[in-house]
Amino acid sequence: MTYLRGITTTKYRVTAWFILLMAVVLFQMPSARGSDQLEERTVEQTYPGLATAVLKSAKLTKLKNGVLLAAAGVQIDESLLKEMFKDLKPEIRKHLNKNLFFVLEQQATERILLNEAYKAGHKKDDPKDQVIMMYLSEKGSGVTVSDEEAKAFYGQNKAMVGGMPFDEVKDAVKGFLLQKKKEEAVGKYLETLGQGMDIRVNREWARKQNALAIDNPVDIARRSGKPTLVEFGATGCKPCDMMQPILDKLKKKYKDRINVIFVHVGEQQILSARFGIRSIPAQAFFDSNGQEVFRHEGFYPQAEIEKKLAAMGVS
Repeated sequence: MTYLRGITTTKYRVTAWFILLMAVVLFQMPSARGSDQLEERTVEQTYPGLATAVLKSAKLTKLKNGVLLAAAGVQIDESLLKEMFKDLKPEIRKHLNKNLFFVLEQQATERILLNEAYKAGHKKDDPKDQVIMMYLSEKGSGVTVSDEEAKAFYGQNKAMVGGMPFDEVKDAVKGFLLQKKKEEAVGKYLETLGQGMDIRVNREWARKQNALAIDNPVDIARRSGKPTLVEFGATGCKPCDMMQPILDKLKKKYKDRINVIFVHVGEQQILSARFGIRSIPAQAFFDSNGQEVFRHEGFYPQAEIEKKLAAMGVS
């Protein structure tokens, strides 16, 4: 400032003030960039596992009060979710209130898929559900199942078909695997659907929802620092019931080294949906960092489970 007081001409006063102004701007720029970086963080980067597909790459940002999501041609307000649940029983509403982010993602997915289907030439006059189903079926077309794949699955899951000879259940097994492959193809499409879109999610609302969503047996186990085996199943399902003694043995054998969790899909429908469970029983393996490393569907012998655990470093 001593230098500035010594300058008497207008020309130099302007130049000096311009330099000072630029210095202030440059001094503030790192802070501004830091703020932009915060706003550009995605849901998956900030809250791993909270989103299941479309909203993984959505950006967390500040939105107007009551607005939960904004994208091209799509806006979802908090009032919509409240309206959806107003007639539900209190116990169901209580469960859903812990999983509102999942509900938001389903609503966003439906609206985004409709827009994509219309772009692809589907008629706006047709029922929305029908349009979405037809559009997604196109994404799962072209997949096939070989006899070798069917035999391999049959070999691991004889219990699911009551031990019947392969030739008698071949068509049923191939049909099951074909449907599974189609679902996987659709799932992969949905995971990448939001990557090229500018989808914004209310940052503060997502923070609160994450705290609620992770308050469940699976996420608690995943945050324990130990490897975790989760069995998704139900009572009365024959292969599921066959898995129960195996789970009990694993709990005793690996006592303090791993978590062994059972999730009843009938009682934890949203939690099961969050983890993409399409058929039961299903076994999901998570490492000590909580990352899923392997998944199996159907009856799984104890020896095979222990091989997977050994590959994860569990002895």
